[in-house]
Amino acid sequence: MRITTRGRYALRASLALARLQDHNSPVSINQLAQEEQISPVFLEQIFFKLRKAGIVSSVRGPGGGFQFAKTPEELTILEILQASGEELDVTDCDKHAKVCEKTGLRCASHAVWEDITRILKNYLEKTTLAMVINHETRPVSEG
Repeated sequence: MRITTRGRYALRASLALARLQDHNSPVSINQLAQEEQISPVFLEQIFFKLRKAGIVSSVRGPGGGFQFAKTPEELTILEILQASGEELDVTDCDKHAKVCEKTGLRCASHAVWEDITRILKNYLEKTTLAMVINHETRPVSEG
């Protein structure tokens, strides 16, 4: 698994939006881009995906921009990463295949990678934007 630039920027821009959004006032792409030093064109592509997934909504016109569809306390890191297109699976396998295409068998390490994926997703699902902004830490565990 590798988190792409798109996923990293989606998280950074979402955290910036949470910090900058004042009483549900929309924040412009240009303001977010300047705050995070990210290309506004790239951010528009990312926020299109986030809007399509229902993470943010957009407001057109002067004073327009983006705002969250949920509160930062409700919005998880997993939702943001998945909405941006991240796969978040550490296995190197075809998820639909019953056996490894390289060996014709299911590799002995497959269960380890499945467990790591489950633990990672569980952690990201329980970690909200508000927790990250407030520097709350969570013990790393699967439960």
